[in-house]
Amino acid sequence: MASAITKKELLSEQVKHIDIKETNIVPLIDQMADTAFQARNLARAASIVDRMQKDHECAVILTLAGSLISSGLKQVIIDMIDNNMVDAIVSTGANIVDQDFFEALGFRHYKGTPFIDDAILRDMHVDRIYDTYIDEDDLRVCDETTGKIADSMAHGAYSSREFIVEMARYIEANGHDRNSIVYKAYEKGVPIFCPAFSDCSAGFGLVHHQWNNPGSHVSIDSVKDFRELTRIKIENDRTGIFMIGGGVPKNFTQDIVVAAEVLGYEDVSMHTYAVQITVADERDGALSGSTLKEASSWGKVDTVFEQMVFAEATIAMPLIAGYAYHRRSWEGRKAKNFNEMLDRQQVTA
Repeated sequence: MASAITKKELLSEQVKHIDIKETNIVPLIDQMADTAFQARNLARAASIVDRMQKDHECAVILTLAGSLISSGLKQVIIDMIDNNMVDAIVSTGANIVDQDFFEALGFRHYKGTPFIDDAILRDMHVDRIYDTYIDEDDLRVCDETTGKIADSMAHGAYSSREFIVEMARYIEANGHDRNSIVYKAYEKGVPIFCPAFSDCSAGFGLVHHQWNNPGSHVSIDSVKDFRELTRIKIENDRTGIFMIGGGVPKNFTQDIVVAAEVLGYEDVSMHTYAVQITVADERDGALSGSTLKEASSWGKVDTVFEQMVFAEATIAMPLIAGYAYHRRSWEGRKAKNFNEMLDRQQVTA
């Protein structure tokens, strides 16, 4: 039976991105510090992220898991990059490719509802992330574009960071939207790592590329990702991590302390500062909900300035990032340009 609603009607109201610059929420968060439960935890987390900004020797690593850009958090991350509040990003591939690069290509995410027959969406080529819709036909263009980028590169093994730099260059060369995490990070020399890079739209493009170039092709070396991020820790021992969600980005980033020790840097410091926003529960023993105090038992995170915030990211991240932005401790903080350092060492290795 034909649906009474059209695809055009389903994809009519765009998701808009939160602008933390518009509203100074410092007084609100300061009041939350004298309350209880997750409000107090959030206020302490905001103060720790602000402390990372004050510490100009600290390299701030932002980790991204969950569907963040599709839900309206892209501009929050861009504002942090623009103002040198972030020095490296570790993310799921979906946030960087299927959502941010996807929007840079001119496509959008749309407000929807979870209360709909998903069979109707499937027939219309509309994908759903809870209450958000995406045009599957647009996503296929994104898949194909990553394949084209791979086709244009010299064959060999690359870190995801190196491939994402090529995505930024593609945006630049083809006149696409530069208000993009991928592009802004490229401008600032902020490396983006996606340790599970094939688990996203890029995976489809790379599979197509390798299928059609079986003898010689582009591949993504996740060990190189790990080595490059560990190099950042070795070169800039003082680090802070601001983690949105958990999963691979969280573990990958925490593990660089141990990786540096394995490489012989026995005096490497644990992460000095650590904040995590999550809705996961620690009681099942899984990584996403494991506390930062637990990470200290592994020698990964110091326990002086650490805070868990058990809250949903679309609520908590703009408050914490907005607090740090409006406190303006980032003023005078210089871009560390770790991309340049990593590229330079690649040449001399």
